[in-house]
Amino acid sequence: MTAQQNSRFVPDPLLTASWLVLVAITVLAWWLAPGHSGGHVEPSIPITVTVIALSAVKARLIIRNFMEVRAAPLWLRRTTDAWLAVLWTAVLVIYLF
Repeated sequence: MTAQQNSRFVPDPLLTASWLVLVAITVLAWWLAPGHSGGHVEPSIPITVTVIALSAVKARLIIRNFMEVRAAPLWLRRTTDAWLAVLWTAVLVIYLF
């Protein structure tokens, strides 16, 4: 038996769902951005805040599900969540002020 025959791929429905959500968020963020329409672009605080919030959700999904933090100890899950909250809050504060 070769190594390829020995290996069995077991799909993870949570990873598949996470990937679909990431794709949907990416498409939504692109759709919200006025730059792809070809017209005059004006800054929009509501759109920017929405895209930053969507980016925070994407970052959490990636860290939790694709970097295996969901199976990590509680302290690491809480630390990554706190780091993301501080990071995205700082980005939002820098943008707004």
